[in-house]
Amino acid sequence: MRKPIILFAFALFALPATAVAQSPDLEETCKSVAKSFFMSDQLAIGTVQSFPELKPPGVRMTYSTRQGTAPAEMTDIFECQFDKTDKPRNLARFCVSSTCYFPTVDDADRKRRFEEMRILLSRSEK
Repeated sequence: MRKPIILFAFALFALPATAVAQSPDLEETCKSVAKSFFMSDQLAIGTVQSFPELKPPGVRMTYSTRQGTAPAEMTDIFECQFDKTDKPRNLARFCVSSTCYFPTVDDADRKRRFEEMRILLSRSEK
């Protein structure tokens, strides 16, 4: 009877570890987009969640523009959506808190920022 209990306990501890980093490569791509958007290599990243199985695949993460911020204190959210999980990826949409940037947005400035991030991502993945 002990073996099934031990195996069950091991599975419970192993499950969260696999859910945390479901797609490290996709997560790194979103971090790159965020750093490009904020024009900073020093962007502090907190909790990261990736969803490669969704259509479109995406990443959501907390961040801070202030260095030394503890991950638990980060409340700002950056989200990315891509056309696919494999490189080269096209950026389909990204959001900074409640402001979203995508190719068909009505706001000309947000549309331009989206195109800038799409171009920078495209250049970095060549």
